[in-house]
Amino acid sequence: MVLAGVPLWIWGAFMAFVAAMLALDLGVFHRKAHKVEIKEALVWSGVWIALALVFNLGVFMFWDTIQPGSTTTRNEAGFAFLTGYLIEKALSIDNIFVFILIFSYFNVPEKYQHKVLFWGIIGALAFRALFVAAGAVLLERFAWTMVVFGLFLVFTGVKMALAKDKKSDPGKNPVVRLVRRFIPVTDDYVGSNFVSRIGGKWVATPLLLVLLVVEFTDVIFAIDSVPAIFAITSEPFLVFTSNIFAILGLRSLFFALAGLVQKFHYLSYGLAAVLAFVGGKMIYGYVEKAIVPDLPKFPVVWSLGIIVLILAVSVWASLARSRRLETAMPH
Repeated sequence: MVLAGVPLWIWGAFMAFVAAMLALDLGVFHRKAHKVEIKEALVWSGVWIALALVFNLGVFMFWDTIQPGSTTTRNEAGFAFLTGYLIEKALSIDNIFVFILIFSYFNVPEKYQHKVLFWGIIGALAFRALFVAAGAVLLERFAWTMVVFGLFLVFTGVKMALAKDKKSDPGKNPVVRLVRRFIPVTDDYVGSNFVSRIGGKWVATPLLLVLLVVEFTDVIFAIDSVPAIFAITSEPFLVFTSNIFAILGLRSLFFALAGLVQKFHYLSYGLAAVLAFVGGKMIYGYVEKAIVPDLPKFPVVWSLGIIVLILAVSVWASLARSRRLETAMPH
């Protein structure tokens, strides 16, 4: 049996690998709640990136086995996975800004932040699977949705570039309002519990509110990131796996970069340019397939090169500005 052209055993093997890594992460290395230090976060970031690159190598080598009969070549599949992973990884840095704001607003103790992000990842896996499945069906049955997704990404990119103030009030999040309206919530944290039994009644703790806001935030981000990867490849397996690998490394990336994100002054402009570019590429892909078949196909490796260049320039410019500001500060 196959699903989206890929044998079910391969899907099962991938999900079993993800489950095993998550169990190892929470059940062994983070069994006890503790503050995640930068060194530990960097090690885990390196592990997740290495695993993604090993998987990417597997796509390059065994794509014909992963998806027999696919019109996508092994090189195209390999570069598509790498490009999708890079896009999602870059967009994850923007997520970190929001997570910092959420943790700060709710005064989440540092030793409990990893647990929130861990269970947030579990929810994200399910939501991303639904988004990828829905996106694949829409693009296959209604090709014109490529234009809709493309225009949406371009609009999102322009909106991101023009936004001067990204701050928001997590307390006004609709999820928080809904929970507080129907479920009693304790004023203080009760250890690392999401719910607690107090006075014979089960009540939610602020940690549950934080988790729900994180989940809601990820759904919002997925609306941008999943179509962005579909702009690179229409293969659901590549979209899903590249997305998942980037999400799995989000927690360690958060703890590694939480104190440094303020230095990336121009990264949001780079991400905006990436979204606008992939949106334009998606529109071009529709025109090439449905309207003007003689148009040359846009190579995936070109997309990878352009995205790497955009992100590299934005990071370089950000770090250069940070150095100038640090030099100008009085000692």
